[in-house]
Amino acid sequence: MCPYENKMTLTWETSYAIALELKRLHPDANIAEVTLGQIYDWTLQIQEFEDDPALCNDDILSSIHQEWFEELMNDR
Repeated sequence: MCPYENKMTLTWETSYAIALELKRLHPDANIAEVTLGQIYDWTLQIQEFEDDPALCNDDILSSIHQEWFEELMNDR
């Protein structure tokens, strides 16, 4: 279960929470091979995500990617 389920919605401003959810949903993803396009698509598929897709940009997607990468490094 997602730790913030039913407590908040995800938006482009919640990059850390998005990264945690993507890590949970895609545990076998090789972060070195995950593209910004995949992060965009996967984020839009998160049930708790409720933001305008048009507000996204590469900086936001890069931030999500970096947060996800750092989480994986912290797990080692």
